[in-house]
Amino acid sequence: MKRLLLACLMVSLVACAPPEQGGEMRLGTASLGGAYYPLGQSIANLVNKYGDGVTMVPIVTAGSPQNPRSLAQGEIEAGLTNADLAYFAVNGLPPYTEKLALRALGVLHASVLQLVTLEDSPLNNFEDIRGKRVAVGPANGGTLAFLDMLLLEHGMTMDDISPSYLSYSDGFSQLSDGNVDASFGLIGLPGAAVSQLRASQEIKFLDLGEAMMSHILQKYPYYQSVEIPRDTYNTANSATALAVSNLLIVREDLPEPIAYSIVESVYGHMQEFSDSNANARQIDPTSIADSPIPIHPGAAQYFSTLNNVNAQQ
Repeated sequence: MKRLLLACLMVSLVACAPPEQGGEMRLGTASLGGAYYPLGQSIANLVNKYGDGVTMVPIVTAGSPQNPRSLAQGEIEAGLTNADLAYFAVNGLPPYTEKLALRALGVLHASVLQLVTLEDSPLNNFEDIRGKRVAVGPANGGTLAFLDMLLLEHGMTMDDISPSYLSYSDGFSQLSDGNVDASFGLIGLPGAAVSQLRASQEIKFLDLGEAMMSHILQKYPYYQSVEIPRDTYNTANSATALAVSNLLIVREDLPEPIAYSIVESVYGHMQEFSDSNANARQIDPTSIADSPIPIHPGAAQYFSTLNNVNAQQ
C-alpha cells in the first residue's frame, strides 16, 4: 500500500514539474474550429524548427478560460489565453478561485468583441438587448467574461437576456435564420463566422457609446478600443469595438533558457510566423511591455534586446 501511495505521489510530482531541457511541451489552444488551434500550430512549428533543446505540440483544450487552470495543474506546459483572463488568474479573481503562478512569454493578436445584429433590426445600442435572444458564444468561452462585464456596467445580468450558448459559427447562423436577435463573438478580425453571415445578410454592430467606452477603458486597463473599418465586412458604417490581446503564457517556474528559446523561436521569426498564420500579421512584439501580468524572466531577457521595449519582469 505504501509503495502504491509513493508511486502515485511520484506521478503527481512529475506531472506538475516544469519541463527539463530537451522535453516536449504541450501548448494548450482551444477547439479545432477556432483561431487558437491554427495559431498554436504555427507557434509549435516555429519552436520545433528553431528551438534549442525544446519541442512543442499543440493540444486541443476547452479554450482560453481553462488554459490557465490546466497550466497551474501541470496538464499543459504553455497556453494561449486572453489578457483579461490571464490577469484574473494571476490575481485570483473570478472565474478563478486562487492566484495562479503564471507568466507571459509574449503578446499575440487581439480578439475583438463583435456585437452583431441584422441591419434592419430595431436593436442599435448594447442596452437594447434587454429581454432579447442573444447568442453569447460557447459555454465557458472567452466571450462570457466580456459579456458579464458589459452587463454589469449597464445594470444588467444574464437574467435580463435569453442567452444561447453556441459555437460562433452556429450563433451567427442562428442570427441569419432569425432564431436569435443578436450574436456576440470574441474573435479575430475579420471573423470567419461574421463573414459567412455577411455573405447572405446585411449586418450592423451594436454601439456602446463614447462615454461607456471611455469608462470601460479607464476601469479595465487590460481592454482596448479598436475600429472595425467598413470594408472589413462591407458594412454601411465603421464601428468602434472593445478588444483584448491574446497572450502566450507559461508557469513561473519554467526554466529561463527554455522560455528564452521559445520566445526567440517565435518572435525572432515574425515574417515566417505571419506567412503561416493570418492573425500573426497583427502581432506587435513590442507590445509585451503592456502585458497585464508579469513577464517571464527568460522572455524579458529576449525582449530587452529589441528597440523601444521596456519588458519588466
